[in-house]
Amino acid sequence: MPGGAYGEDVPRSPLALAALASVAVPGLDVYDVLRSPHSDSDFDVVVVKDATGRRWLVRAPRRPAAGAALEAERGLLQALARAKETGLISFDVPSPAGAASLGEGEGRAIVYVEAPGGPLVLAEVAPGPGLAASLGSALASIHELPIQLLEDLGLPSYSADEHRARRLAELDAGVQTGLVPPRLADRWEHQLENVAWWRFEPTVVHGDMGEHQLTVREGQISGVVDWMDARVADPADDLAWLVAAAPEDVLDSVLEAYHVKRRETRDPHLLDRARLSSEMALLRWLMYGVRTEDDAIVADGRGMLADLEALLFDSPDEPSL
Repeated sequence: MPGGAYGEDVPRSPLALAALASVAVPGLDVYDVLRSPHSDSDFDVVVVKDATGRRWLVRAPRRPAAGAALEAERGLLQALARAKETGLISFDVPSPAGAASLGEGEGRAIVYVEAPGGPLVLAEVAPGPGLAASLGSALASIHELPIQLLEDLGLPSYSADEHRARRLAELDAGVQTGLVPPRLADRWEHQLENVAWWRFEPTVVHGDMGEHQLTVREGQISGVVDWMDARVADPADDLAWLVAAAPEDVLDSVLEAYHVKRRETRDPHLLDRARLSSEMALLRWLMYGVRTEDDAIVADGRGMLADLEALLFDSPDEPSL
């Protein structure tokens, strides 16, 4: 197929991906196609509408590692659909409907039926028993899934000690670049070495949770998408985006519903680790730019770390640790 093969930077055209959808799903009558905002350096993504108005998602990998992740996600989505049928989760996930080869050694494009609902807008979530509570329940139901579900699929699984070691390794790699502000590095090292924080029970985690991964219908969480980073690890990672961006009263409502649904004894350092995860996400973005030699991402990451350092250490309202 012209354009977008592994190793190239030219994205596949929406029309090419729409043609693949027709191959992957026999009888699919494509009426309209538009590029999805979820397209990135790893995937070409389009939304296809059929003649009935039904929406389908087409995702094609641009790199071998992305192709492997896509295949792994397909198996997980099928397992999550069964979890929905048995009542373990209340939301839908994208439903794999077919696949089409991209050519020799290029992997496959996967076609999904979209999860129902419109995008979650965190700024529009009000505190109380409505959408905020539904969000907390949805997150808790992910963390209550049996870890065997992921382990049977060969997806990554980390103990609490292994998870902390991975974070320490990320910090060490960042420090070695000389691009991490020393005060931030010291803060993170202090928190990572506080072993009391890291006595948690690993759970199934989504791994890339945020408002773009959640859909809403009739005031409730109706779908969760983008499961390629799912693993058994620290549940705090799925709360990091809320700690970073949600108003305090909304966060309180989410957590109240979350704790009601969790069977585990309340984790006293869940939010501490979530805050750390949200901060270190900026480091991971910087390191992504370093690994890919993308000067724009490196500059963006450095700027965000500088802003975080100023917020944490130069603001009279924020503690230094």
